[in-house]
Amino acid sequence: MSETFPARVVSVGKNAAWIVLDSEEQPRVADLKRAGRGVKREMLAPGDRVHVRVLEDGRALVDAIDPRSFTLQRRTFEGRSKTMAANVDTMVTVTALADPSPRLLTLDQLLAFAELEGISAMTVFTKPDLAREADRDTVPALYRALGYETLVVNPKAGECIGDLREALVRRHALLCGVSGVGKSSLFRALGGEAVVGDVSRHGRGRQTTTSARLYRMDDGFLIDSPGVAEFGLGAIEPQELVHGFREMPEAAASCRFNDCSHLNEPDCGVQAAVAEGRIAPSRYGSYRRILESPT
Repeated sequence: MSETFPARVVSVGKNAAWIVLDSEEQPRVADLKRAGRGVKREMLAPGDRVHVRVLEDGRALVDAIDPRSFTLQRRTFEGRSKTMAANVDTMVTVTALADPSPRLLTLDQLLAFAELEGISAMTVFTKPDLAREADRDTVPALYRALGYETLVVNPKAGECIGDLREALVRRHALLCGVSGVGKSSLFRALGGEAVVGDVSRHGRGRQTTTSARLYRMDDGFLIDSPGVAEFGLGAIEPQELVHGFREMPEAAASCRFNDCSHLNEPDCGVQAAVAEGRIAPSRYGSYRRILESPT
């Protein structure tokens, strides 16, 4: 049997994955071993550790998958779970302060997802040079005040890239953000690959700017996550969602009704906290929209 090599999975398709060998920097396509008749094949996820055999054409074949230390999952509307990533401990959210304007609903949804999954979250804001002064100062300050590790980075100018690199040391992190927020610029500034590639539904690799990427450092890694919409919370009850907003449970404890949805009920502690300025209107607005329009 040919020699196997350890590798990290960075993107997954239906029948293949992009992997990076520990001894290499460039990714290569890896085929997934066929399961026997009647045997369910174990699905890979970004972050998985695998052992592969390298084929003559440069592709690889996944021979074995290491046990996972952690699995990041989301629930589907049908009640099933979908594995989003493996062996990660931090979600790094990227939000542009301009061009596009700050999408705080998306950011709050990602942070709620991280809170409910019990993993760390970091907020990174880009394009401060294009932002209105109000957004440049107040938006990062809001999330810093909530206790999130927050950085304002201008990757094209190299501003605060060193701080981001230092913050990622020993992190096993997943990068999340909508297109256009500057994730590719972040990767280039850090020294990582700008484009790795995507794996099509049928397993054939194709180059694309929306693909997963791997930035590797001592004792850690950062994986870019394609498809931020995949992290939608789906149908969720108010009593659960409130714990995705770390400033809300204390206020919710003073609600008149134990099953308060914090939407329209009288004597609601959360609504009172919003009125008193203890909960930001934008955060409460995100809470309402997630409940009213689940994704």
